[in-house]
Amino acid sequence: MTFSIVARQGDAHGIAVASKFLAVGAVVPAARLGVGAVATQSFARVAYLDELLGRLADGEPADEALSAATALDEGRETRQVGVVGLASAATFTGSECNDWAGGVARDDGDTAYAIQGNILTGPEVVEAMERAWHDTAGEPLARRLLAALVAGDAAGGDSRGRQSAAMYAVEPGSGYDACGVLADLRVDDHADPVTELGRLLSDWEMYFGKPEDVAPLEGELADEVRGRLARAGFTDADVATALADWAGNANYEARLSPDGIDRRVLEALRAATD
Repeated sequence: MTFSIVARQGDAHGIAVASKFLAVGAVVPAARLGVGAVATQSFARVAYLDELLGRLADGEPADEALSAATALDEGRETRQVGVVGLASAATFTGSECNDWAGGVARDDGDTAYAIQGNILTGPEVVEAMERAWHDTAGEPLARRLLAALVAGDAAGGDSRGRQSAAMYAVEPGSGYDACGVLADLRVDDHADPVTELGRLLSDWEMYFGKPEDVAPLEGELADEVRGRLARAGFTDADVATALADWAGNANYEARLSPDGIDRRVLEALRAATD
């Protein structure tokens, strides 16, 4: 009743998933820094998440870890699982998963993925997700995960309809206070959950992303920023201090840079003071 992509790009691992199921993000995904990522679905066995991440942490390749875990499970033929480790990827679809069900896994060295789904409109869902992954090569992991989910949804997705979607990804140094959480988003009950997940990802990137396209606070730009901050009520004589106060009030502190003003922060300041 779900379609998902589990993937690695460099030292980042993540999962994106959608389903006609309430709060799919509470059941399907798990990832661990420096270890890998797992999705458990169909008649999901949540215990697979910790078990498979533990096996990956112990150095087992994804295919061996998945084979060992499913061999011990009497209900394995109802399960569907995707696993990506540091240097491997694997997917499993039990023979009793509801049609259409299937998946594909591939390790390309610096990147890897396992894409799978059940109760889908057909194999075109997995095929579309795989194409989207390859078509977005070079983009950030979270954006590639979302693109694959969007493609799967557009190709038909869950044959019963839409209800929830989620994304969870980890990367060293990413996230608030460099905690390592690249994305942690859930749409638990929505008429168009994949589109809503995309909106939330854009907000997440704004609030928790790293500074980009930083411009020095000099000359005309410094004068503009100082004037806009004053209109917003932040009048410290030092423009960098006033900017930090405003950004903190707007929850943009993760995007502050000692080298100047981040492009997206500048756009937000302009929008707030026009």
